Amino acid sequence: MTTLAAKATTRISMADASRIAIREAMLADPTVFVLGEDIGDQNGGGTFKVTKGLSTEFGAQRVRTTPISEQAIIGTAIGAAIAGMRPVAEIMLMNFMTVAMDQITNHAAKLRYMSGGQTNVPLTIRTATGAGRGTGAQHSDMLEAWFAHTPGLKVVMASSPAETVGLLSSCIFDDDPCIFIEKKERYGVRGAAPEPGYRIPLGVANVVRPGSDITLIGYGGAVSDMVAAADQMAQEGVQAEVIDLRTISPWDQATVLASVARTRRAVVVHEAVQQFGVGAEISSRIHEELFGELAGPVARVASKNVPVPFARSLEDAYVYQVVDIVEAARRLTQS
Repeated sequence: MTTLAAKATTRISMADASRIAIREAMLADPTVFVLGEDIGDQNGGGTFKVTKGLSTEFGAQRVRTTPISEQAIIGTAIGAAIAGMRPVAEIMLMNFMTVAMDQITNHAAKLRYMSGGQTNVPLTIRTATGAGRGTGAQHSDMLEAWFAHTPGLKVVMASSPAETVGLLSSCIFDDDPCIFIEKKERYGVRGAAPEPGYRIPLGVANVVRPGSDITLIGYGGAVSDMVAAADQMAQEGVQAEVIDLRTISPWDQATVLASVARTRRAVVVHEAVQQFGVGAEISSRIHEELFGELAGPVARVASKNVPVPFARSLEDAYVYQVVDIVEAARRLTQS
């Protein structure tokens, strides 16, 4: 596995980054193939154009446009994975993962355990989601906690184009099933491109910004919000450490606990609703391990506990804002 620095001279979008990771994997390993709805160039290269150009380069056998059936997509991908292939299945939107939950949680997640380690399922499921484009309650949910609650699944979300390349590449070549979440509202976000072969180990968090007064913990789009909040707090004399989890499950407890042990304060941020979210698990573990050392209770910043609204004004009210992170941090640092 190589971990190479990103090139500052070349910039790519988040959508480009997913395509680059898939293309490099297909070039490196003939067992890698892609399947999903409308992903072929004859169908426009996917709803979000992530797979555009791949079917022209690799052919319809390795870039397979499927019927509109999530159960068929995941069932086929699991079968291919246990037969020795490395499928990359696209489920257009994360809400549609619910249609294939039996295949994902009862088969893909459990086959290695139930076979005594004899049957791996090297399957990657890419899916897009997120609020911000007025796509409504059935197209916008962040459901990562559902999958993180399932033993046997790895759940990953990247915060930048380079991170997308490195993490998705590692997912594709991992021998266990991985859920790779992409925020559709961030597909156009641009950043530095990595060198070919760039991979980021799964389960290893990234300290994006060092700090001594409080630790901000999150993943995906929340990372840029935490950095913005940290910049604002720095003007007030508060130095916030920002941690990008990268891998939601299994999460890097060692890095998080070491940081909070130093700062004695923590805020966990995610777009998913707060109730029973990933932040609850992280908060609970911090309290269990560091209770006597904390200067205050771990705070959580998340979206409101309602279905994602369609109206833009209500959608804006539903999702947390950077100011919410700053206010949560102030309460902890000023108490």
